Amino acid sequence: MRSTAQLLGYGERERLVIVNADDFGLCHAANEAISRLLSDGFIQSATLMLPCGWAKEAALWSARNPKVDVGIHFTFTSEWDAYKWGPVCRTAAVESLVTEEGYFPKEAKTFERQADPAQVKTELIAQVQMALQLGLRPTHADNHMGSLYGLETGRDFLTQVFEVCAEYGLPFRLPRNLLTETGQVAPPELAELAKKRAEEAEACGVVVLDYLLGLPFAMQFNETYESYRAQFIQLLTGLQPGVSEIIIHPADPTEELNAFHTEAQKRGWDVRLLQDPEVLRTFEEQQLIRIGWRELQKLQMRL
Repeated sequence: MRSTAQLLGYGERERLVIVNADDFGLCHAANEAISRLLSDGFIQSATLMLPCGWAKEAALWSARNPKVDVGIHFTFTSEWDAYKWGPVCRTAAVESLVTEEGYFPKEAKTFERQADPAQVKTELIAQVQMALQLGLRPTHADNHMGSLYGLETGRDFLTQVFEVCAEYGLPFRLPRNLLTETGQVAPPELAELAKKRAEEAEACGVVVLDYLLGLPFAMQFNETYESYRAQFIQLLTGLQPGVSEIIIHPADPTEELNAFHTEAQKRGWDVRLLQDPEVLRTFEEQQLIRIGWRELQKLQMRL
């Protein structure tokens, strides 16, 4: 099977990379950092959390800047203790998606166990429709905290995702080749599962990635900005031929972010990292081709 890069018309040895900023709309601090990085060309795409309180600001900014690639960060978990959100759907039953308080569960495991697939699809559509009503023309979709992949219990909701993404013309964050955080190929049973689900997505007309990578979200023991940067550079130098997406979570480490977020310092590192001269030099030296999700969306429209 040809890689996504080859389907896009690139050579079989060329390495394409999308750096995507997750959690657009989470808060004002995230919006400020992500919109700035998009405007300055340091990242190629971002994904918007429609259920969050600052989603409208991010969506309206995206609508005013239609050339940037902004997609939908399908959200079904609400992980912070002091800041919560729930479904955007107000016209249909979604009780299986929430806690007794009416918020999304804190963890993906709880969501996977209790969510009704039909209600998941209802909320998926509601989040897309909300984005459209706010003037956003989404270029792609992915998933907050991996809640739809079944990684915790084996109970996934990808069939519903593929149906919605096919209906709205959205390529989806799903790698056909599964890698561990170190960039090594995953165990055979997991690798085969990834290929199978990627084939299902493509059978529905949904374009997916070749590889998906990211560094640990939380601060590691004795971690410094310099060690984090070194890890990121190693990630870039180890990219395989094909289309790879690297997930990152930039936000300005403001008082607002510190009020609820336990990893505010590292989110500031993400902002700094994407503009770091050593990182930018690595992109050039490695001859990496930086693209956005719009190219994958155009491919999906052609297929």
